[in-house]
Amino acid sequence: AGNHALFADQRVDWAVKQAGSIKDLKVLEVGPLEGMHTYMLNKHRPASIDAIEANKQCFLRCLVTKEVIGIDRAHFYLGDALKWLETEERHYDLAVASGVLYHMPDPGHFLSQLTRRCDRLFIWTHFFDEKAMPNDDPRRKAFNGNVEERTIAGVPVRHYERHYFNANATKEFCGGMKDRHYWMGRDDIIDLIRALGFSDIRITQEDPNHRGGPCFCV
Repeated sequence: AGNHALFADQRVDWAVKQAGSIKDLKVLEVGPLEGMHTYMLNKHRPASIDAIEANKQCFLRCLVTKEVIGIDRAHFYLGDALKWLETEERHYDLAVASGVLYHMPDPGHFLSQLTRRCDRLFIWTHFFDEKAMPNDDPRRKAFNGNVEERTIAGVPVRHYERHYFNANATKEFCGGMKDRHYWMGRDDIIDLIRALGFSDIRITQEDPNHRGGPCFCV
């Protein structure tokens, strides 16, 4: 259903290719949405996939997807992925967080916890870019102008405050759980990932004109 080919997503194909074979590896997926990327990862026969979804409606859709198309290596969990990362002692060979970072109330802290739990990391995310989104850009309307600088792993990281205008209270919403959330800048994301111990950083599908805001795969 729908017009997004997310069960055949080239971003995930690219991620698996960069990571190498994930057969028999332990995978963490944050924000599986409706299980489409879980399905793609499952085809590579990892040892396990822990998929954590915060949205109750999306979680139920993941369970339906799991049964309908036979996702047999995944366990879906309903809850806060950040708390999972902070409290669980599990370590993963690969972590996947597509469409997650820009929904977070503290994306820098989320990255610091995510990188602590994995050896390889794939992210697709929107990011803030002053040049790509000047003040008259409609995509800028959700930002209120507040910019907070936080130091993480010795790196100053700017967080740009954004709101859903309470769209998160509707049944159709499938983003973050809190109205107030923050985007990071492109270079800040890369600098922070590097400071957190990841030296081999690869980027693809960078699109400053995406209707949702500038984005890239890392």
